[in-house]
Amino acid sequence: MKNENTRNMVIFAVATAAILILYQIFVMGPQMERRKAAQEAAAASAPASPDAADQVPGTSPAASGAIFVTDRTQAMGTVARVPIKTDRLQGSLSLQGGRVDDLFLTNYRETLDADAPPVELFRPQGMEHAYFAQFGWTGQNIVGGVPGPNTIWRLTSGSTLTQTTPVTLTWDNGQGLRFTRVVAIDDQYMFTVTDTVANLGTQAITIAPYGRIERQGVPAHLGKTQILHEGGIGTFSKGDGYTTTQLKYGDWAKNPREQFESTGGWLGITDKYWMAALIPPQTETVQAEFRVTDANRYNIHEARILGEARTINPGRQVVEVQHLFAGAKRNEILSAYEKQYDLPRFIYAIDWGFLFFLTRPIFLLVEFFYGWVGNFGVAILLLTLTIKLVMFPLANKSYESLSKMRKLQPAMEKIKEQHKDDPQAQQKATMELYQKEKINPLAGCLPILVQIPVFYALYKVLYVTIEMRHAPFFGWIRDLSAPDPTNIWQLFGLIKWDPSAVPLVGNLIGSHAGGFTLALSVLAIIYGFTMWLQTAMNPPAPDPMQRKIFAWMPVIFTFIMAGFPAGLLIYWAWNNVLSIAQQYFIMHRFKAENPIDTFFSKLKKTAS
Repeated sequence: MKNENTRNMVIFAVATAAILILYQIFVMGPQMERRKAAQEAAAASAPASPDAADQVPGTSPAASGAIFVTDRTQAMGTVARVPIKTDRLQGSLSLQGGRVDDLFLTNYRETLDADAPPVELFRPQGMEHAYFAQFGWTGQNIVGGVPGPNTIWRLTSGSTLTQTTPVTLTWDNGQGLRFTRVVAIDDQYMFTVTDTVANLGTQAITIAPYGRIERQGVPAHLGKTQILHEGGIGTFSKGDGYTTTQLKYGDWAKNPREQFESTGGWLGITDKYWMAALIPPQTETVQAEFRVTDANRYNIHEARILGEARTINPGRQVVEVQHLFAGAKRNEILSAYEKQYDLPRFIYAIDWGFLFFLTRPIFLLVEFFYGWVGNFGVAILLLTLTIKLVMFPLANKSYESLSKMRKLQPAMEKIKEQHKDDPQAQQKATMELYQKEKINPLAGCLPILVQIPVFYALYKVLYVTIEMRHAPFFGWIRDLSAPDPTNIWQLFGLIKWDPSAVPLVGNLIGSHAGGFTLALSVLAIIYGFTMWLQTAMNPPAPDPMQRKIFAWMPVIFTFIMAGFPAGLLIYWAWNNVLSIAQQYFIMHRFKAENPIDTFFSKLKKTAS
């Protein structure tokens, strides 16, 4: 009969496959059906005349020349700008088109270096990978027209956009239409754009408001991992509720037009930690669209919202209030906006994954502990301890079974020898021995099954939440979301050189290789040792080949885990230490032989 370790491997593989299958059935399948239904509904409801979304004016890199510039000042051009300066944001708003196209997040740095520049969110037209937001109005057969992407607005009130001083822009089409835009920003990342259109002419006109976020091309570092969503994201009404749609850049390119009709909701473009999102009035029915144009040359990605058309009679005016979120996806900030503006599922701008029912509670628990201790690394240790306490009874049963099985190894070896040519008789005799000693051989598998989703959920938390970004632990660990920077090829910092610069093998031995790597770190070695010790405390496999496989597993997993975030290695190594301690005391109680006592006995004999 296969031993406990073999059974654990089989159950691990089955559980992993089951999770993937369930994810495909219950998450990916419904998402694909929703997208297909939305596309069919949009196609069925489309009028014979040109699509309403096509009325939204866009920009083109060709309008400012096909050659991109690297100088930001040159790209911003000679058109006047309104500075943006708050406690968290810095940049400027262009009076050309009224675009928010120059924005930095001053509370975050690109790297851990003291002189690292702040994180860039928006980038002006003319630079490679330009990225900006724009609001306006669209209408047909309007004498004098409406303000477009290249319209030069006039600053009529305010000089700098701050969290206490909004600015006012105006534009008159010379034919009786006056457009007034008031732009305000709060102390976080929410812009409020209040557009007023006054009809001073003699004819009624019909126009509709719009908002759009445009990214020209996809930077090379985006959309490279399967565990994280980067690309288009939006939440739209469906029946009596709301559903969230995610479009990775690859899928977005394959489906260049995804359209939705929604009452309220929101949509935008998200990166790992940052997002730009359009938020229409939550009581208004809007036409939302994800679009890719000029894919072969400029690969322009757009998230668009077109509001309801309204008729403005002579002497009357209309007002439209839209919002733009442009900033960091912090849990408490998104949650506050969700409540303040009654936004559906805004907190799910953070990619909690298909195990969101585990991922988010784990994050909230880590954040709760952080509020106590002020260090996310210590908070992870407390989280691990909490999980171990919850699972304590289950683990106790597991370790009792393992201890009994280890104690029965001589009897099991005897059965194997007696029935070495008869596997069925060997299995029958083993099961009779288990029944006699009241051992459940499957009990040892349950903690492993529970740990798999917890492990994934914590990995997700460390990978996607900005709270973990650049969060230090102690000593050399300055970023829990990144791999341990120590490297065996540098003697863990004693030798000052960069292994990643070595030709051919640099990516494999560099500290941040990711995935399988030969760059063993201090944390990876600690993890590997604790895994080896825990494996050594389990009953040995009866088959010699199986014993060799299990003996090499800690070594293989050490190299695999070396490229994972430091916070995950801290969790797993600490979890192993707690498991070893719990198993050690239970083995002592059952007087089962264990490698710790064996080691100290040999050490004592050597000393004497």
